[in-house]
Amino acid sequence: MEIYVVRPNDTIDIIAAQSGTDTESIIYTNQLVYPYRLAVGQALLLSPGTGRGGNSSSIGGDMRRTVCSGGYAYPFISRWVLEQTLPYLTDISVFSYGFTVNGDLIPPAVDDVWMVQEALRYGVMPTLTLTPLGADGRFNNNLVSVLMKQKDVQTALLRNLVRILAEKGYQCVNFDFEYILAEDRDAYTEFVGRAARLLNQFEYQVSVALVPKVSDSQPGLLYEGMDYAGLGQAANWVFLMTYEWGYTYGPPMAVAPINQVRRVVEYALSRIPAERISLGVPNYGYDWPLPFVQGTTKAVTLGNVEAVQTAIFYGSEILFDETAQSPYYFYWQYGIRHEVWFEDVRSYASKFQLVEEYGLKGMGVWQLMQLFRAGWELFSTLFR
Repeated sequence: MEIYVVRPNDTIDIIAAQSGTDTESIIYTNQLVYPYRLAVGQALLLSPGTGRGGNSSSIGGDMRRTVCSGGYAYPFISRWVLEQTLPYLTDISVFSYGFTVNGDLIPPAVDDVWMVQEALRYGVMPTLTLTPLGADGRFNNNLVSVLMKQKDVQTALLRNLVRILAEKGYQCVNFDFEYILAEDRDAYTEFVGRAARLLNQFEYQVSVALVPKVSDSQPGLLYEGMDYAGLGQAANWVFLMTYEWGYTYGPPMAVAPINQVRRVVEYALSRIPAERISLGVPNYGYDWPLPFVQGTTKAVTLGNVEAVQTAIFYGSEILFDETAQSPYYFYWQYGIRHEVWFEDVRSYASKFQLVEEYGLKGMGVWQLMQLFRAGWELFSTLFR
C-alpha cells in the first residue's frame, strides 16, 4: 500500500492515474463522499499500481506478521459498522458491564447477545468488559474499594461472571478499572490474579486495561493504583490506554502523540513481556473552539472521516505535526476559530510501526463505533 498526501489541484482522477489505482478503490478505502472533494494535506491510502506519484510513500516491506487486533464497542453500535469491522478483528470488547456492592452484575442498557453472536460468527473472541461505573457514568473508586476489601463480594462477582460468560457465549473478561486508590493498588492486583486463575480453569481469558504510566512512582489518582508489573503478571495480557493527551477539557493537542505513546510503551516493556502488551489506538479526534480557556473550553469529539469532511467543507489545509505524528488543522465558524486534531493513516502507521518495533502482542482500538476503513486496511496490509 501507499500513503498519498493530497496536493493543490489534485483530484481523484489525477491521483488514480499517477498511482495506477482505480478511482473506485480510492473512494471505497478512504470513505470519500460524493462529489469526492479533497483537502490539501489529506492522507489517502492507495493500493500499489504501476505508477507512483512524487507525493506518496510506500509502506509494508518486511513488517508483515500476524498480530492480535481488537477494540471496544457499545452494544448500540451500527450492525453495518460491526459487520464491516469484524473481519479485521481477533477480539472485541463489549462496553460495558457494571457491578453492585453485593457483587451482582449490571448488564449494558442495550442487549449485548447479538454482538456476541456476530463476533462468534466471524471467529472473533467476544470479551465482556467490566467497569466500576457509578450511576452518573463515572468511575467509582469507592465501589472498587468495597470490592477490594470484601472477599465475599469478590467471590459473588466472580461467580456471576462465570455464569454470564457461559450463558451469553463470552470467551474473555477485560477489567477496565480506573482511578483506583493507592491504598487499593495491591488488592486490585491480587483480585485480577484471582480472577485469572479461576477463569482460566474454565478456558476463559483475562485482560486488564492500564492507564498510560511512564514510571512506578508517577503521582496522581489516575496512576497510583496501577501496578504495571503485578497486573502484567496477573492477567493473560494488558491493554495500554495510550490516548487522551488531547482530551475534552484539555488544551488542543494530539490525542495520542507518538513521542508520548513511545514513553508509555518503553516503561511497560520494563515491567511486562512484549507478548502480553496490546497497544491502545484512538479512533477519533477533537475539535476545540479558540482561544482555549482552562475550565471553560470544551472540545467536541469527532470521527476521523468526519474530521476530514469538516476540513473539506471549510476549505482548510490539513497540516501534520512530525513530532506527534498527528494531523491537525484550523477553521473559522461564526467568527470563532477552531483547532482540530485527529488520526489518519500516517498517524496510524507510526503506531503500527511501534507494535512491530517492540514485538507487541497487537493493538486495540478505542472505540469501534465509527468505521475508519483505511486504518483497518493499513493494519491488514502490515500484519495479516
